[in-house]
Amino acid sequence: MAAKQYVKIFARFERFWHWSQAVLVLGLLLTGARLHGLIGGLDWQAAFGLHLIMAGLIIVLWIFAIFWHFTTGQWQHYIPTFRNLLAVIRFYGWGIFLGEAHPGKPTIHRKHNPLQRLSYLFLKLVINPAIWVTGVLYLTVNITGLDLSTVAWAHVVAAYAMAIFVVIHVYMATTGETVGAYLKAMITGYEWVVVDEDKPA
Repeated sequence: MAAKQYVKIFARFERFWHWSQAVLVLGLLLTGARLHGLIGGLDWQAAFGLHLIMAGLIIVLWIFAIFWHFTTGQWQHYIPTFRNLLAVIRFYGWGIFLGEAHPGKPTIHRKHNPLQRLSYLFLKLVINPAIWVTGVLYLTVNITGLDLSTVAWAHVVAAYAMAIFVVIHVYMATTGETVGAYLKAMITGYEWVVVDEDKPA
């Protein structure tokens, strides 16, 4: 059996980026829900102003995160792979409820299992750009001449996709060896990982 060590696999910026993004995404979802009348409690103009400020902050954060991923080589952790993918899907589908061992434990060179890689890649290449582009189009609809209702609904669809991702992400974060294992790892940066026979993806 491969040895495991308690090592640091999440860098300081990675953790800052993760939690800052989490706060901003939740803030954007809440203010967006207020703008659409789904919830109350905050003046519409105040919600709109906060939404714009947080949107600007998250775009800046994403730009820094993209730069960080490419300059540090961390982008390699998101390269999709189908190796062991079906086993991981099977595990989350029913193996986890039978007490089976996770088939895709993290290693020093492979932080994410195949399903996580595909999920995060979809978030970064589809959901995030969709929110970014539709948000900008929403604000410039008077200049572009696009139909406001079409752009608005496209932005809402992208927001719902983000909300679904957040719900699934939070649930998956509770599926570690203990309920708070993954949460602790993203706070401290340290996690029990396989170190023997560990090869880059």
